[in-house]
Amino acid sequence: MKRLSWRERLLRMNQRSLFGTASRSLGRTAAAREMSGELEDVSTAAIARAEAVQRLQVGLFGIGAMVLLVGLASIIGGQADRIDELAAPEAAPTIEPSVAPAQANPLADAGVVPDIAAEPSPSPSPRPLDLPPPRQGAPVDAAPQ
Repeated sequence: MKRLSWRERLLRMNQRSLFGTASRSLGRTAAAREMSGELEDVSTAAIARAEAVQRLQVGLFGIGAMVLLVGLASIIGGQADRIDELAAPEAAPTIEPSVAPAQANPLADAGVVPDIAAEPSPSPSPRPLDLPPPRQGAPVDAAPQ
């Protein structure tokens, strides 16, 4: 059995269809070689090995592409960090900040609710609960003893 050259191996890999079976695509090339006088015996082990090599090549290419993309992202991120470090800090404001006006009621300003009095009306303070109850005969306003 004659060993195939790299060129012939690549031609066989390129001629194989993704949707067709390997034996069908190799059968066409074998028929073409029979017509030219070359007769080759291609075993199923060789077909399986060629497919495994192709899967390995695709996998290695994918891993290499991911390594390159991660490296490129790392370089871009490093450059962005370096530019941020070298950039001048923002200047302080030259005008003193004005005092914020007193809190206004936005609903009253919009006219949605009636105006609220500026000073709330005093409400009677409740009696403290910690004092003892007044005596029956004592006046209500008398100070506790």
